[in-house]
Amino acid sequence: MNTTVLSTQKLTRKFGDLTAVNQLDVTVERGEVFGLLGPNGAGKTTVIKMLTTLLRPTSGGAEIAGFDLVRSPAEVRRVIGYVPQLLSADGALTGAENLRVFAELYDIPRAERRARIDDALAFMDLGAAADRLVRTYSGGMIRRLEIAQSMLHRPEVLFLDEPTVGLDPTARRAVWELVSQLRSTYGTTVFLTTHYMDEADQLCDRIAFMHLGTVTAIGTPAALKKSVGGTGTTLDDVFAYFTGGTLQEAEGGSYRDTVRTRRTARRLG
Repeated sequence: MNTTVLSTQKLTRKFGDLTAVNQLDVTVERGEVFGLLGPNGAGKTTVIKMLTTLLRPTSGGAEIAGFDLVRSPAEVRRVIGYVPQLLSADGALTGAENLRVFAELYDIPRAERRARIDDALAFMDLGAAADRLVRTYSGGMIRRLEIAQSMLHRPEVLFLDEPTVGLDPTARRAVWELVSQLRSTYGTTVFLTTHYMDEADQLCDRIAFMHLGTVTAIGTPAALKKSVGGTGTTLDDVFAYFTGGTLQEAEGGSYRDTVRTRRTARRLG
C-alpha cells in the first residue's frame, strides 16, 4: 500500500529571472504533520500557492492524493483544505453563516450540510458561539473557525500557512491541540509553514528547511538537532545553520510582507 499522499518532482517556479522555488523534491506520508520552514523570501509561500493550485509551476510537478497538480487541478482542490495567513472568515457573518458559505463552495450535498456544520462547530468548540458575529470572536476562535471551514469537505491534506501568527500563547497551544486532534480523529495530513521553532518542534513529524528557493535539509526535529550539535541544540540553532546563519534582505521580508503580517496579527489579536 502506498503511504505517500503528497510528492513533488523538481517543482520549480520562476518570476522572470528570479527562481523562487528551485526543483523541489519532497514527499509527505499519510497522517503526517510536515513543516516547511525558512526565512521570509525562502520560497515557502510560493510552494504553498503551487500546491493549493493558486499558482502554476514553471516546470516540474506534484501529486496530491493520487491527482496530478498540473493536469487535474480541480480534483486536487477537492482533496485539500487551505487556511491562509490572511483572514478568510467574514466578520459580518456569524460563525454558522460562514460555514454555510463554505459548505456551498465545497458543494457538500444539501442533506449533509447541517450535520457537517454542527459537527465542525462541536469539534472546534464553537457551538456556543455559532450565532455570534465573527467580528466579536477572539483571535483563537477565528483561527478555529477558519480551520473548520477548510475541513468541512473532509480533505485528505490540510495546508496551514502560519496558523498561529498573531495569537497569544494560550490560543497558540489550543491550535496545536486542534492540529493533533485532526490527525487522530480524521487521519488528516497537515502541511504547514511557521516561523515559530517551538511550534515546529511540538507539531511536526518531519521538517524541511528552505533557503533561497532550495531545500537545504529534511528530517525529524530530533535528527536535525543531532546533526547540528550535541545536547542543548535547539531548532533555532538548526534554523540558523541550514538557512545561512546571517541576516539578508530577503530574510527580513518586504514592506508588503511586514504590513500583511502585522495586519493579520492586529485582526486576530
